[in-house]
Amino acid sequence: MHVRVLALSWGVPGIDQILSIVSQQGADELRLGTDQEPQVLSRGARKKFVMSATPEPVLRHLLGELLTPERDRQLQAGSRLEFEYDLSGIGRFHVVFATRQDKGLDVVFATSAGRSSASAARAPQQVQQAPPPEISTSAVSASLQDSAPATRETSQHRLDSGVQFSRELSELVMRAVSSRASDIHLADDEPPYLRVDGQLQRVSDSPSLRVDSLFSIDDGLERRIASGASAEFSLDMNSQERLRVSLYRTSSGLAAAIRLLPNQAPTLKSLNLPVALDSLAQVSHGLVLVCGATGSGKSSTLAGLARCALESRSIALVTLEDPIEFRLNSSNRSIVRQRQLGRDVVNFANGLRDALRGDPDVILVGELRDAETIRLAITAAETGHLVLASLHSGSASSCIERVIDAYPNEQRSQIRVQLADALRAVVVQKLLPSARGQGRVAVLEVLRLTHAVANVIREGKTAQLSSIIQAGSRDGMISLERCLADCVQAGTITSQVARGAANDQDSFSMYLAK
Repeated sequence: MHVRVLALSWGVPGIDQILSIVSQQGADELRLGTDQEPQVLSRGARKKFVMSATPEPVLRHLLGELLTPERDRQLQAGSRLEFEYDLSGIGRFHVVFATRQDKGLDVVFATSAGRSSASAARAPQQVQQAPPPEISTSAVSASLQDSAPATRETSQHRLDSGVQFSRELSELVMRAVSSRASDIHLADDEPPYLRVDGQLQRVSDSPSLRVDSLFSIDDGLERRIASGASAEFSLDMNSQERLRVSLYRTSSGLAAAIRLLPNQAPTLKSLNLPVALDSLAQVSHGLVLVCGATGSGKSSTLAGLARCALESRSIALVTLEDPIEFRLNSSNRSIVRQRQLGRDVVNFANGLRDALRGDPDVILVGELRDAETIRLAITAAETGHLVLASLHSGSASSCIERVIDAYPNEQRSQIRVQLADALRAVVVQKLLPSARGQGRVAVLEVLRLTHAVANVIREGKTAQLSSIIQAGSRDGMISLERCLADCVQAGTITSQVARGAANDQDSFSMYLAK
C-alpha cells in the first residue's frame, strides 16, 4: 500500500496535481530533488510514495512558473530561496529551493504542520530512513516521463475504499438493506431518504445527520469538496455489502448519494432477466453495449455478463470502472484485473490503451463517455477482443445514433462502417415497479447483429432498426414494446406502468392485443 501518483495532465501545473494528492493523503510535506525519489512526510515521519526519480527536465516542468528566470539565476549563484505558495482549494505551502553540491536542485513544499522540518531541511535525502507507515491506498507507480497527455477531469479526485465510516452509517445501511432499498440519500441537518422500488422514502424516525460525521473526511478532502469537486469511492461494509458513494457540497452543506451493492458480481440467472443473455458472454470478439438510464441496472447486467464469461471460458478480463462496483474473482481458468478511474488509471481512454497491451480476452468499460473512448472500444472489438460497455440511451436505434453523433460530420461515414463490423449486440434495459407491489422488474430491448442490421448502420438508416428488431425474434431480438406486453400478460407489471415505459405506443398496443 502506497501513496498514489496518477498519470498527470500536462494541461495543468504538474506540481499542483501532486500537491493535491499529498494533501488528500493527510501528509504535510513534499520533498523533491533532481535525480532523487520524491518523499512525503507527515509530522516528520516519512510515508511511502511510489514515483520514479525525477530528472531535471521533469522537475523543471513540474515547477513551471514557480521556477522563474530570476529564481533560477539566484539558485545558479548558490542562493537558498524561501517563499509562500497558495494552491486554490488546498491551502498555503512554504516552499524552499536549495542547490546541492552536485549542482542538483532540491525543493520542499510544507504546510503549516510540516513547516518546522521544512525550514530545517536543505536536502530531502537527509530525512530519517525509518520504515515508513503505509497508507491504505492501492499501489500505483507512474513515471512522469512516460505519462501520456490527458485531459483534466474529476476522476482524478477519486478516493479509495480505505475511507473509514461510522457506526451510525453502518446501522443506516443495515436498515436500508432490511427495507430492500437500492440507494441512500443524505444531506446535512436532514433525515436520510431511502430509495425503495424506485420511490424515495423519508426515514422519519431518524434524527437529522451531519454527513461529515459518517465518513472520515480529512481537511484536504473538505477543502477540495468546498472548491467544487465531488468525490466518488467504494466502501466494503462487510462480506456481503458494498457501497458506491458520491460525496459533494450543496448550498446547504454536504450531501451524499450511496448505492447499495452486493459484494460479489451477480449471476445472469439471479437478475431474472426476461431474455436470456448468456450467449453474449460466449462471443469471441466484438462490441456488446448495455444501455439505459441511470439506475436501470446496466452495471449489474455488465457484471453478470463478465461473470458468465469468467466461469464458462478461460479468459483474461480487464475492467475500467468509475468506481469499481462489483468484485469479480479470478479462478484456475480465468484471471481478472479491475482498474478504477482516478486510482489506477486517469481516464477510460488511457485505460483502454493500456488494456490493449495487457493481453486481454474481454474488456469491460464502465461507460463510453466520449468519442476517443468509443473509438478505442471499437478498435479493441475489431482487433479480436470482446468489449462489454455501457451507454446512456433509451433504445437500440438511439444508442447507434449516439455513438455516431459523438464524432464530427466528416468522420461519421467511417465510424458507421467500423461500428457495423464490430457491433454484436445492443441491450437496452429498464427497471419497472412490480405489479405485486414489491421489487422491480427488468424489461429489455435486444438488437443483435445480422446482415440487415449491419447494412442499415453502414447506410445511416437507423430508423429502420425498429422494424428489423420486431421481425428478428428468430435471431434472438426482441423489441421493448414486445417485452413490455409479455410482462403485462404474465402479470409481473401493470398495463399502466408498461404503457408509460413504451417508446412506441402503437406497437405496444398491437402486442398487448395479441
